[in-house]
Amino acid sequence: MTMRVSLILPCRNEESHIASCLDSLLGSTYPHDDLELIVVDGDSDDRTRDIVARYAERHLNIQLLDNPRRIVPTALNIGIRAATGDVILRVDAHAIYPPEYVPRLVAALLASGADNVGGCVVTLPSDDSDTATAIAMALSHPFGVGDSWFRIGRSKTPRWVDTVPYGCWRRSVFERIGYFDEELVRNQDEEFNYRLLRAGGRILLLPDVVSYYYARASQRQVTRMLYQYGYFKPLVARKVGRVFTVRQLAPPALVTALAGGGALSLFWSPAAALWVAIIGAYTGAALACAMPAARARGLRGMLVLAATFPLLHVSYGYGFLRGLWRVMGRGAWDSPSTVPLTR
Repeated sequence: MTMRVSLILPCRNEESHIASCLDSLLGSTYPHDDLELIVVDGDSDDRTRDIVARYAERHLNIQLLDNPRRIVPTALNIGIRAATGDVILRVDAHAIYPPEYVPRLVAALLASGADNVGGCVVTLPSDDSDTATAIAMALSHPFGVGDSWFRIGRSKTPRWVDTVPYGCWRRSVFERIGYFDEELVRNQDEEFNYRLLRAGGRILLLPDVVSYYYARASQRQVTRMLYQYGYFKPLVARKVGRVFTVRQLAPPALVTALAGGGALSLFWSPAAALWVAIIGAYTGAALACAMPAARARGLRGMLVLAATFPLLHVSYGYGFLRGLWRVMGRGAWDSPSTVPLTR
């Protein structure tokens, strides 16, 4: 006997990816009689809703719900409340999932005693351009994202961690600790997982279970995304009473050093030497980490990757500092409508 599983899929303006995502989930080897797929759309203004509606007409286990607020945590909560499954599994519209993805996570959830189970993410470029390839490589490189286990895939065996992508939970978890915090337009999964750990729960990462995530195609899109992640990080820290890892502080420290050193160097010559040294060290590290890309993409591909690293770090760091300013009471938080659920 299998447990009923509800897949919750938040989306907005995903006409380029939603069909391949749905096809991959419908190709799951988990028994379809015990599998429902709840798509929660955030007021898409492209063809996303029409595509999902056509799938729902052909597949009775797909339903389409509305998310007027357009943000991720609201979509998740709408989906969870509508779900009929004993197991809740979050999925992302910008990704595709192998046939064994759902059954492997559900089996591990039931066998391990974990309260949340997830796999690793293999980041793919949205197209074959140097820019898209560089973005995908940067988001899966330790210099780009630090020691995030599920992104860089260094672990070879299952391990207990503080967070996983997407998530697979027993429904009783939400009855025990509540739903996703709708004040957190980004990073809501991090805060939820901390609440889970604080309540005595455990989170398991399965490195040999993977999903394939299509990264943003343009530097503008990835810069906006990283800014938002940084912006809401201090609010998460305030809610949980701690900063999760040192790697979260590295980008704001870099931005502070660059901005502060640059300003100070206008008046004090030793500061100018230190500022140049920081820029030189960072540039050297970025070029060294980008060198492997030269074998696959040539010199231009290497240089684009080297330039992508500071885009990630500066946009995240600047967002973090702005969010910290808000947490300190210096101004109101941006309206959620300014950071809608969009990929």
